[in-house]
Amino acid sequence: MVAIVTPMHADGSVDWDSLEKLIDWHIAEGTDGIVAVGTTGESATLGFREHDEVIERAVELVDKRVPVIAGTGGNATDEAIRLTRHAQRAGADACLLVTPYYNKPTQEGLYRHFHAIAMAVDIPQVLYNVPSRTGVDMLPETVARLAEIENIVALKEAKGSVERMHMLIKEIGDGMAIFSGDDGTAMESMLVGCKGDISVTANVAPKLMHEMCAAAIAGDRQRAETLDAQLQPLHTTLFLEPNPIPVKWALNQMGLIGPGIRLPMTPLADHFHEPVRDALAGLSLV
Repeated sequence: MVAIVTPMHADGSVDWDSLEKLIDWHIAEGTDGIVAVGTTGESATLGFREHDEVIERAVELVDKRVPVIAGTGGNATDEAIRLTRHAQRAGADACLLVTPYYNKPTQEGLYRHFHAIAMAVDIPQVLYNVPSRTGVDMLPETVARLAEIENIVALKEAKGSVERMHMLIKEIGDGMAIFSGDDGTAMESMLVGCKGDISVTANVAPKLMHEMCAAAIAGDRQRAETLDAQLQPLHTTLFLEPNPIPVKWALNQMGLIGPGIRLPMTPLADHFHEPVRDALAGLSLV
């Protein structure tokens, strides 16, 4: 599943035409799901109305060809409920809810936050743990408590630790689906039982990412390793600066989106252009 970028014009306004082209391209290339307005989609700098509209447009453009998961997390519980309610009305198939950022809730606070959203909005919900960006790490025992709630159906785990994946799968078993949120360790995570990858790299190499994920989920280590070895330069270079700076620059170089990115994010630094371009060229993407 692709954590899709929100294309923007040079002035920072949303480029709806490019969003349509991206979605059609992803589906043609084999992407299995569209995750709209997550971290990669610059959720932090979209206004409420823009956030709502990107989800509405994504649902409309996908037109039920693949599932749409809407990013609706927030560090205020009421805000997350408001966004999640809108996504349900817009027709999203599920919502992606990041752990509250900056205010650093306790494990009990995390449980109550996600419990409140699940009780307020009857839509399948995917929890999202990314401590490097939020400043809080949702522990496996908290995830296990939340897995008992019927409409909390999955976790996107982006800690980047295969050991953590082992712990989650052991702790939760069949209680919910576990997805990787870290491209660099996604292959190993799927080989130990994760159900897929919500991917940044898939923005630029969707077909190859789909094939690698399919091989890893099937337990075909040899094929998965062969494909992932081709992808590793992208996994690395697309995080030379904070996401989505490198991936938006890469997509611009591929001619798929314009140059727009919103402050406080800035265009990719000049000295990173060559390694990102080399990684793209290695897969004949530029």
